[in-house]
Amino acid sequence: MQIGKKNFDLTHEVLIMGILNVTPDSFSDGGKFNTRDTSLKQVEKMITDGADLIDLGGESTRPGHTQISDAEEIDRVAPMIEAIRQRFDIPISIDTYKSAVGEAALKAGADLINDIWGFKYDPALAKVTAKYKVPCVLMHNRNNRNYDHLMTDLNRDLQESIEIAINAGVSQDAIILDPGIGFAKDYAQNMAVMNHLETLQALGYPILLGTSRKGFIGLTLDLPVTERVEGTVATTVIGIMKGASIIRVHDVRENKRAAKMTAAILKGAPWTNSI
Repeated sequence: MQIGKKNFDLTHEVLIMGILNVTPDSFSDGGKFNTRDTSLKQVEKMITDGADLIDLGGESTRPGHTQISDAEEIDRVAPMIEAIRQRFDIPISIDTYKSAVGEAALKAGADLINDIWGFKYDPALAKVTAKYKVPCVLMHNRNNRNYDHLMTDLNRDLQESIEIAINAGVSQDAIILDPGIGFAKDYAQNMAVMNHLETLQALGYPILLGTSRKGFIGLTLDLPVTERVEGTVATTVIGIMKGASIIRVHDVRENKRAAKMTAAILKGAPWTNSI
């Protein structure tokens, strides 16, 4: 898949997407990187630690977040995208569900749309994605947690997002799916999605997994958000074993190493057949 200037083999590669929140209120790192200097230093660190992509967000999407205007979100992300583009040669994803923000971000130099509503909040974002011929991440989300059969319903919901994308002109080979861990799911449902992640492969698209420091890890380990690195790494390993090819994380170095080791084991050494 072509993302920006780089071509990735999402069938055989595992990519690490580093998270950069230029927000004052994100659940994990709100306020840490909402100045240009701190953000650029963080991008440099994530690249050094092995990030393949940077995912930039200008509005917190944590539970109970306050929605901001398109103009305010654009003011946060567009200059930062331009600054990153001027200094670093790395594909940039824009984490937004709003078409106006998405278009402004793409004009500023973003290479991928990452929509937590899978084009269902603002279907015009699908048309923007098609217009600029960029890839997209369609995340599973809904307004309730009422499932008849969790994984069947999740796949059906994602299929609806896929149809919105394709009907808007997005190429089939430009679509990535995200199961939406932490969104419209309770603790048990999040754990079940992790445990049955492989069922998403039936839809036929690359899978992005975003579990970094999330609440279900904190509940399992009884740890605050600042101490969930190991729990996140565990989900990274399981996610790769179940078919994920992009891992979206705050802690790039630790997850990059775990991903590299997991992928190497799954690929097998040259002498594997003789064991």
